[in-house]
Amino acid sequence: QVQLVESGGGLVQAGDPLRLSCAASGRTFSSYTMGWFRQAPRKEREFVAALSCTGGVTNYADAVKGRFTISRDNAENTVYLQMNSLKPEDTAVYYCAAKYWGAVTTTSYNYWGQGTQVTVSS
Repeated sequence: QVQLVESGGGLVQAGDPLRLSCAASGRTFSSYTMGWFRQAPRKEREFVAALSCTGGVTNYADAVKGRFTISRDNAENTVYLQMNSLKPEDTAVYYCAAKYWGAVTTTSYNYWGQGTQVTVSS
């Protein structure tokens, strides 16, 4: 099993950058495909980005392509989401997720963090 704790959320202005971190417990972090999801008020949770165990394969939602970058440091058991050129529509609670040796897809994540709020003002 793995436990996930997100950090780095906050209030920023449109156009600003922000980096989210997700710290994972356990000694097998490098065996987990990692993902980021978000949920805006009154909307369903949606996929943002995913990254393979070794970091060699990525997958992004169209809404964030070219602006967000997912990365990981397996030595530090941490996955990151670098968010640039933020827009008000990026406002949401952002969740880190993991699945054991899973494909880099938008579904079937078994483990979730508690979320961190990102608010982008116009």
